[in-house]
Amino acid sequence: MVTPGVDPVVEVLGHLLVGFGLGALVGLEREQSESGGTFAGSRTFPLFALYGGLVAAFVPSARAVALAVVVVPLTVAYAAKIVYEGDVGLTTLVAALLTTLLGAVAMHSDAGAVVAVVVGGAVTVLLSVKDPIHAFADRIEKTERIASAKFVLVVLVVLPSLPNRSLDVLYGLNPRFVWLMVVFVTGLGFVAYLLGIVLGPERSIAVTGVVGGFVSSTATTVSMAEKTVQNESLYRVSAFAVVTASVVMFPRALVEVAVVNPRLLVRVAPPLGAMTTVGVMAAGVLYWRTATDETVDPEPMKNPFRLRPALFFGGIFAVVLLVSEHAHGWFGSSGIYVTAFLSGLADVDAMTISLSALAADGTVSERVAATGIVVAAVANTLLKAGLAWLLGTGRLGRLVSIVLGLVVVTGVALIAVGI
Repeated sequence: MVTPGVDPVVEVLGHLLVGFGLGALVGLEREQSESGGTFAGSRTFPLFALYGGLVAAFVPSARAVALAVVVVPLTVAYAAKIVYEGDVGLTTLVAALLTTLLGAVAMHSDAGAVVAVVVGGAVTVLLSVKDPIHAFADRIEKTERIASAKFVLVVLVVLPSLPNRSLDVLYGLNPRFVWLMVVFVTGLGFVAYLLGIVLGPERSIAVTGVVGGFVSSTATTVSMAEKTVQNESLYRVSAFAVVTASVVMFPRALVEVAVVNPRLLVRVAPPLGAMTTVGVMAAGVLYWRTATDETVDPEPMKNPFRLRPALFFGGIFAVVLLVSEHAHGWFGSSGIYVTAFLSGLADVDAMTISLSALAADGTVSERVAATGIVVAAVANTLLKAGLAWLLGTGRLGRLVSIVLGLVVVTGVALIAVGI
């Protein structure tokens, strides 16, 4: 751990100070929250960190024994806490053990000190948001928790067991890559779903559109269209939600490109960025013209962590990936564009990830891949306008078509000039 040119004593004391500070931070939180009780508080936790740091620095061979020595009195203190206070919570006990380890990690190296600071900060935040976390958990229905648990279990079991290579029996598909992209796309939707739960049903229509865009912009469009049929006066605020959800699709596609093929961002960002800008400006005008007392009750969003929709997306993604690759081989770039348009009507994510992967492999050029992604986004945007006409009122259809029409024209214009 010794750094050249630095006094070893100073370096050791510096790392010990880091551990001590982290212990004090956690201890203060435990005492202020009154969760530590008589078990441990603002003085005891820094001592845990110093203990772990000193052992790691001067008797590293005895780390296992030293940890065991700490566990014994902690167990006794925990048992006494149960007897005298009737509190069986394990949080403070685990925090004490973790603080001891953080003290040891801080002594390991400069990188270890940084890791200890990051982990210690995260632990403190996690401990301090007990009530919001419990309130959030209470908002999630039991069926949703079970669905999420099943999905996570399947991910943990299935993903590592899938072969990470192209298989002839699957026409050259890499099953682990396909499933990894399923998890990635579902995860994006799940983050937005959690945001919707945290904000609650009273969230603004703007947040409804943004969250809906990440979970399912099509579902948001259908919901808003149905509400205008029930109450035609809500066409402006419903149009704003539809446009917002549709525009969010473009940054979402950029995130997917950045993860799968960062080099493609240079070509995709200008058209999708311009479409986002135009859409945001148009949505702003729409919001400004919307009466402040116009509100709609957002539909409860379904948890994206469900197995059947995930498998359905995986099937779509696999088919799109295969069709795109063969379409390019058979028909050239025109085959890619036709596939992108048709696929975009159903799902932009599948086409975005497929073309990003094909461009990364060199199967298609970056220009063709970027154009195909924009074509898919344009097709899906047109679909939203069509749904607004078919399922909503004429006013909603006209307003959504005008705004999204500007977005589509922007994208097509940039494609035409070769950006």
